[in-house]
Amino acid sequence: IDLLAKDLQKEMTEAETEEKEAQIDYESMMKESAAKRTADAASLAEKSSVKADTEAALEDHKGHLASAGKEHMATMKYIASLHAECDWLLQYFDVRKEARAGEIDSLVKAKAVLSGADYSLVQTKTHNFLGRSA
Repeated sequence: IDLLAKDLQKEMTEAETEEKEAQIDYESMMKESAAKRTADAASLAEKSSVKADTEAALEDHKGHLASAGKEHMATMKYIASLHAECDWLLQYFDVRKEARAGEIDSLVKAKAVLSGADYSLVQTKTHNFLGRSA
């Protein structure tokens, strides 16, 4: 019975020691968990703030993109109108050049008449009266 009591006492001591070590490990784990939860909460708050800032920047960039797109479309429309205007100028250049030359010639003759020249008897073009040939 002494042997049995000693074994029981030894087992009780070992159990108490194991329980104390387990309690210390548990308390240590709980402190680490609490610290980790605090760090995770701070990290979550920081990441939420960064996410909100990034979303705000994204919305701002979307607005700038839309504005730049509208400006680009207006520029392209203006370029197209310039192109059409240039095409018109090229198409009618010869006609306008001829008309301008006629105007200049008329102004020169008018100036000469005002200076005293007499062009009353000069015939510059042949005219057929009522389409009859002479």
